[in-house]
Amino acid sequence: MDHENSDGGQEVDLFGQPLLPIRDRRGRKSFCVSKENQAFVARRAADGWTHDMIAEDIGCDAKTLRKYFSRELSSGRVFMVGEMLDILHRRAREGHVPSVKALLDRYEDAAPVAPRNRKDAEDRDDGDAAPAAPIGKKEQAVLEAQNVPETYGDIFNRLKSRH
Repeated sequence: MDHENSDGGQEVDLFGQPLLPIRDRRGRKSFCVSKENQAFVARRAADGWTHDMIAEDIGCDAKTLRKYFSRELSSGRVFMVGEMLDILHRRAREGHVPSVKALLDRYEDAAPVAPRNRKDAEDRDDGDAAPAAPIGKKEQAVLEAQNVPETYGDIFNRLKSRH
């Protein structure tokens, strides 16, 4: 049953105008911060991209990028190195030999191996002894305060003679 005012099934408003789909909102699109976006920004910051390049790639303004991702922009390299280290540890626990070797190389570069036995360090010749570390001002003052001068008691003897 067709109504005389209907246009073949197209919906109309109260004034008889056809209903149009709702348009996009005016202004800038809202921007959401997610773990994926944080990792995305951190990777590019670690690679040395500029803020403008990252903002263009993620699809936001540079100010918005700095507002929401300041931590990732300043510490992106630290995050990425930490993430790679986590991956290396996980792979090494799984038995991946190249990961184990990479971790060993990394730890050897990070800190020298300390002597295992105290006796080994004491048994060194005097010629091989490590030079003493320089003493600071406060430590020097403490050492000097422990040395009592020979004339320490003279002041008391002089005071007794005055009274």
